[in-house]
Amino acid sequence: MPVTLQGVLERILFRNEENAYTIGQLRTITTRGPLVVFCGTLPGIQCGETLSLTGDWKQHPTYGQRLEVVSFQSCLPSDVHGIERYLGSGFISGIGKSYAAKIVKHFGSKTLEILANDIHRLKEIPGMGSRRIANLREAWKEQVNVRDLFIFLQTYGVSQSLCQKLYKIYGERARQVLEKDPYRLVHEVSGIGFRTADAIAQNIGIPGNSPMRLDAGILYSFDCEEQNGHTCLDRTALLHTAQNLLQVDHDSIESRLDTLLRYGKIHLLPNGRLQLTYFKVAEENIAFLLKYLLRGKPLHCDRIDIQGALKWVQEKESFVWAKEQLEGLHMALTKKVSILTGGPGTGKTTLLRSLVAILKAKRIRIALAAPTGRAAQRLTEATEIQAKTIHKLLQVKADERRFLHDEKFPLAIDYLIVDEVSMLDTRLVVALLKAVPESACVLFVGDSDQLPSVGAGNVLSDMIQADALPVMRLKQVFRQEGMSSIVHVAHAVISGNSTLEMVYAKCSEIDPRKDFHFIAVETPEDCIEKTKLLCAHYLPMWYDICPQRDIQLLVPLYKGSVGIDHFNEIFQSMYTQDGGQVAWMGMRLGDKVIQMRNNYEKNIFNGDLGFIQEIRQSDRSLAVDFDGEVVELNTTEIGDLALAYAISIHKSQGSEFPIVVMPLLFQHFIMLQRNLLYTGISRGRYKVFIVGDPKAYASAVRNQKNIQRSTGLRDLLRSVRIPGEES
Repeated sequence: MPVTLQGVLERILFRNEENAYTIGQLRTITTRGPLVVFCGTLPGIQCGETLSLTGDWKQHPTYGQRLEVVSFQSCLPSDVHGIERYLGSGFISGIGKSYAAKIVKHFGSKTLEILANDIHRLKEIPGMGSRRIANLREAWKEQVNVRDLFIFLQTYGVSQSLCQKLYKIYGERARQVLEKDPYRLVHEVSGIGFRTADAIAQNIGIPGNSPMRLDAGILYSFDCEEQNGHTCLDRTALLHTAQNLLQVDHDSIESRLDTLLRYGKIHLLPNGRLQLTYFKVAEENIAFLLKYLLRGKPLHCDRIDIQGALKWVQEKESFVWAKEQLEGLHMALTKKVSILTGGPGTGKTTLLRSLVAILKAKRIRIALAAPTGRAAQRLTEATEIQAKTIHKLLQVKADERRFLHDEKFPLAIDYLIVDEVSMLDTRLVVALLKAVPESACVLFVGDSDQLPSVGAGNVLSDMIQADALPVMRLKQVFRQEGMSSIVHVAHAVISGNSTLEMVYAKCSEIDPRKDFHFIAVETPEDCIEKTKLLCAHYLPMWYDICPQRDIQLLVPLYKGSVGIDHFNEIFQSMYTQDGGQVAWMGMRLGDKVIQMRNNYEKNIFNGDLGFIQEIRQSDRSLAVDFDGEVVELNTTEIGDLALAYAISIHKSQGSEFPIVVMPLLFQHFIMLQRNLLYTGISRGRYKVFIVGDPKAYASAVRNQKNIQRSTGLRDLLRSVRIPGEES
């Protein structure tokens, strides 16, 4: 039988900011007994509020009797004690318990009325300056509006952090925007997809066959294909995807598609595929900018005696170079734009180090860049020249969501070397090429056998296959004495050889001096237990490491018992103390985390790894250490973090880790592909441990049916090469 309790919220024991699930203690109005424990979804409540809770009593095996709340009502506190608790609960940045006490002491029971209608009177309180009052005004307004928005949207699975993001984007118009055109949220608010917007639209009465809905569904179908890496798609595939999504007749969708084509929202390419305006312009820009760069002769050619430079650098390196290495270096010194590709151990690093030494000796202005911070750090170590991430090289202007360096303000350089180019998607390549001056040379460096970029496009592969630019493919593996067997295994995988020299049944059988190890398991449970034992016991015993920093789990899939999410739960419990300080979204102090989206304001980007250094309960913020740079993240920004004890192989691109541990079972079947396995193995700098089924390993090696990405770039690039330009 449901019961209703009324009282003052005294304490919040736990709150999940993502879904507003709350456990708290209520001091009831009618009794003077112990505090009542309750739990349920209660968005935006703060200590000191008066609550009316309706629910059922349930007995919890650990925490005893508590009220499971089905519905609630809240009103602001009216007594002085409640008001002081409410203001001091931390929901307003800069107002803690001390200032809350001062405000309530001065205004008494009229405090909340003053805040709502006459907030400028806070100047009467010593220490309350204009900035603090302005923060209080905004926080008060946001608290009321976000709670209203969350109550409206929680039916559709929209989290409180997303509601705060909506409020940040649209302000007080957020509810109005939702009710007028909910579909605009799909493209304007990261984290809200078509199905959520569609549910809101249906609830407010937008018909299922309305042009607004059909257009949104067709455009969202392009977004779905973009998630798979495509920048264009054929008409039949688009209509099929849109019809499955919208569940309306084929003719209605085809009619709206023709309208979108007529109005230029969608374009028909010469190859018959369809493409959104953004990608059409972006791919045309890449082709144009490459042709633009290829026009001129390298300015530094006259300053370098090529043959003399090659002889000098061989003497400097103290060994005889292979023919293809010399050809690659010659290409890099004589071509305006060129590509260097090859797997691990083929001499790319040596070649780059020598190229940089020659350019530096001739005082040529060099810029080195890579997609991720870890890749940039490796490039720095290899060349002894400071490399930057592409975002830092181009300098993000967060307020305008663009880069400082572009065609109007190009980089002041003569030579640009870009590493890990397989990771570059269409959007980033456009931005980079726009910032390269016409007189400069560009060398693209990457491994074309690795996974393509996470974002849409397949730029490195398209550039190579279009035969538009000079390419040197390094194939010879330099098997020096004592060289890591990781390189040998990686090349065996890419050549289709699934032979495993040694398979261990137990972790205790492993020779820790070796570099590559395969531990056989048959079941998911066995995989989990051996992975835990390896990481918690054997690896710290064998090597002088910090397990959290030096061991990286790479897992093919997110879901399932041997998925990324489950391994993160397990390893969080292993590495953080039970009962430790808990942050929001299930994270704890000391947790290893990964940034999942670009945050231009804070200069952190998709794939950056960090550690939670501090949790500030007062303003619900985190301090996260990203490779030595401590970044403050507010409640909304925390939603872009995920645990990173285990990450996907896609997210590991561009990085190297001291020790890689890779679970690999048939449960990962959908992702068992040769280039994925190859990429994962080649992420290990010193040691690689695969904990899996040898049959699953063999299946991955055999499967080279990588999804062919549909782009328009390759066709455009075929017209790039200037007549007479040697390849």
